[in-house]
Amino acid sequence: MTTVKIGPHAVGTGERPFVVAEMSGNHNGSLDRALAIVDAVAASGAHALKLQTYTPDTLTIDVDAPEFRISGGHELWGGERLYQLFERAHTPYEWHGPIFERARRHGLTVFSSPFDATAVELLEELDAPAYKIASSELVDLPLIRLVAATGKPMVISTGMATVGEIDAAVTAAREGGAGGIVLLACTASYPAPPQDSNLRRLPVLADTFGVPVGISDHTPGIGVPVAAVALGACLIEKHVTLRRADGGVDSDFSLEPTELADLRVESERAWAALGVTTIGPTPTEREGLRFRRSLYVVADVRAGEPVTRDNVRSIRPAGGLPPADLDRVLGRTFRRDVPRGTALGWDLV
Repeated sequence: MTTVKIGPHAVGTGERPFVVAEMSGNHNGSLDRALAIVDAVAASGAHALKLQTYTPDTLTIDVDAPEFRISGGHELWGGERLYQLFERAHTPYEWHGPIFERARRHGLTVFSSPFDATAVELLEELDAPAYKIASSELVDLPLIRLVAATGKPMVISTGMATVGEIDAAVTAAREGGAGGIVLLACTASYPAPPQDSNLRRLPVLADTFGVPVGISDHTPGIGVPVAAVALGACLIEKHVTLRRADGGVDSDFSLEPTELADLRVESERAWAALGVTTIGPTPTEREGLRFRRSLYVVADVRAGEPVTRDNVRSIRPAGGLPPADLDRVLGRTFRRDVPRGTALGWDLV
């Protein structure tokens, strides 16, 4: 399986999880807040910041009809018109330059999800090092080919997609010239219930398409993405906000900065814990091996005395005969005087 380079970061099996903080609409219409989110992401230790580059008019049209409205029962956006939602959530094109500059000043890798040719043009002007294809755009093969033609790496979310649709998207990206592909398992519901995460699909995606895999996660907290690392996730994307209590289109399923910092630390711990398939003592257990149980003389004895359960016991530390040999030595006699605290060996009986 290949490793994909996103900015200075290698994404793939054997590499530390690449943690991406998605700003989305959590700027709440304020550039100052957007820049404060950039600062908070950098302070958290996350590796990258991601935006979404669109306008309401590049995603939909301003029509008030049932098919252009979110279903009334939706937990966050019930009944809202698509155009109205995207108007609230979009990041103005003119903000991208300052946000990219602030992120790079912090050493953050910064990239975005484009939704049409104008977005790709803007992001190319800003020298974005990679592109993300959102789940709903996975079926837009012309957009995928347009992005792939930049030669940049592509991160593709697979929420709602069938294997056939994923295959078509991957084929379009490869044939279009993408500089590497990462597939993300995603549950495209907001927020997403953990039981719909289906993390067992991660190794299936990796094996089927031969690419690094990760997760775009909309569940509460960090438990799901940390668990995903154990199943091969090399990239973790989570929405981030300054404070959920401030509200906003994505706040309910976004992490606060301290939680994002926890995610980076705990996902790396999970990755480090994967280790190897070898069964046996590790180097850090060498000291512990010294304190395994073994047979010791626990009372002063004279030559010729019998070995009994009162003068020989299985105790810590190691060094004596294995505890399993106790029945073999009971009833034998000591060859010489032995002081209490001596490891029992065959030379003594």
